[in-house]
Amino acid sequence: MASTHHITDDVLAKGLAEERKMLAGEPYRGSDPYLTQLRMESRHNIKALAEARDDTQEFPKAIRNLLGSVGDDNAIIESPVYFDYGKNTHVGKGFYMNGMCTILDCARVDIGDDVLLAPNVQIYTAEHPTDPAARLSELINSARPVKIGNNVWIGGSAVILPGVTIGDGVTVAAGAVVTKDVPDNVVVAGNPARIVKHVKPADN
Repeated sequence: MASTHHITDDVLAKGLAEERKMLAGEPYRGSDPYLTQLRMESRHNIKALAEARDDTQEFPKAIRNLLGSVGDDNAIIESPVYFDYGKNTHVGKGFYMNGMCTILDCARVDIGDDVLLAPNVQIYTAEHPTDPAARLSELINSARPVKIGNNVWIGGSAVILPGVTIGDGVTVAAGAVVTKDVPDNVVVAGNPARIVKHVKPADN
């Protein structure tokens, strides 16, 4: 749990309720003080990650402090990067994220083993109403989880939209915008992303 020494019990209780709604995919107040503090702590962890990059002992610790869970100590996250919360992102073994990537992890983001993210990959769980009047409400935020399987390569500047599941053995071409689920062992490209090739599964 985040540090709460600057938050009263009442504010904390309301904030935890907003966090539960956020993670459940329900409308929530993104401006809630507790959620705001969580995002601030994520920024501090991102800064610490960048500062630890060349320290072989501290770098794995910095990644674990930022993320919700990490499959091993071989994960690499190149700076600069951005996470909304960090702790809502869970990665498997052999994870690599190149610089300039963004993960808006208002909902849970699960990433499998041996996943490679090229520069400027964007993974979005956050959503807002398309109705202009509804966007004026305090409850303008909602989120849907994203899941990425094992042995996936996501090319530069690709965008993964809320609620998407990507299967194992997938390649997402550079610049693709993934708007719907992707099955195992395919290459997808374009906006919106479409299957352009089927590939043989990797030998285990």
